[in-house]
Amino acid sequence: MKVSVLGSGGWGTALAMLANDCSAETVLWGKFEDEIAFINQTRTTPLLKEVKIPNEILATTDKSQIKGSDIIIIATPSFAVEENAKMLRDEDLADGAVIVSVAKGFEKTTLRRFSQVIAEALPNNKIVVLSGPSHAEEVARKMTTCVVVASDDESAALTVQNALMNENFRIYTNLDVIGVETGAALKNVIAMAAGICDGLGLGDNSIAALITRGISEIGSLGVKMGANVKTFAGLSGLGDLIVTCTSRHSRNRRFGQLLGTGLSVDEALKKVGMTVESYYATESAKKLADKYGVEMPIVNECYNIIYNNGDINDAPVRLMSRSGRNE
Repeated sequence: MKVSVLGSGGWGTALAMLANDCSAETVLWGKFEDEIAFINQTRTTPLLKEVKIPNEILATTDKSQIKGSDIIIIATPSFAVEENAKMLRDEDLADGAVIVSVAKGFEKTTLRRFSQVIAEALPNNKIVVLSGPSHAEEVARKMTTCVVVASDDESAALTVQNALMNENFRIYTNLDVIGVETGAALKNVIAMAAGICDGLGLGDNSIAALITRGISEIGSLGVKMGANVKTFAGLSGLGDLIVTCTSRHSRNRRFGQLLGTGLSVDEALKKVGMTVESYYATESAKKLADKYGVEMPIVNECYNIIYNNGDINDAPVRLMSRSGRNE
């Protein structure tokens, strides 16, 4: 089994380490020469502190090394997914190569899910989505983790499950691609809101309320988009939402915390220093809510704060002052 991972960031490197642990021939491809050179010189990455990258993993900028892969994981930032899928189209992929997407969000201009973006670029390959509560820092340290892989083709999901599951990394399968991707994308918005609550000093009750009402908003939109409501009670829904809203590793929660302490959007983005998917997902979520006619008050408040320069202190008051309703 040969597994190639596109993207030498923290998550891509952690997944390459997982593949290596599962005895796969593993290639870690990166676009940036200096990043790959640093990995090869030190067998470390600043994004995964105190983690040693096994020598068996081939870290390279040479696209030809991807050839012959049975599984190719696209682990680049969401804005680069389409570019890398098109790059793969120009390579000689193995017959039956499975493409795995780990991006969480929606394509900004078309609101396509990333499995759709990849499928359009690679119509002859099977696409699998991997998602769930899985911070790269913990996966790289072989800490107990459970995720889900979803595909319209059950055999493709089983291929990934069999190739990458071990005693530290348990994988479940699911046929609800829409639900898995929607939960994964929208949880970042709710995590940002949870961070705002923390930054404002609103307490644990507010975080619990946001997680609970947040999964309700996500599920309402997801069902309108064609998802199975049960998916949102699973790893890619509630599971991923909990970890992203509460973990110190969550850059989306951190972004919200910084906003809650009074930093501007630009200042908070700069201080996080890495891609903050909630910044992009909030706009997409608002557009999708409007398109499908779904009421999403938490998303609306986040959108108002980020894109309309709304007063962050007024958001909790507006949410709490809404008219009473049934749960």
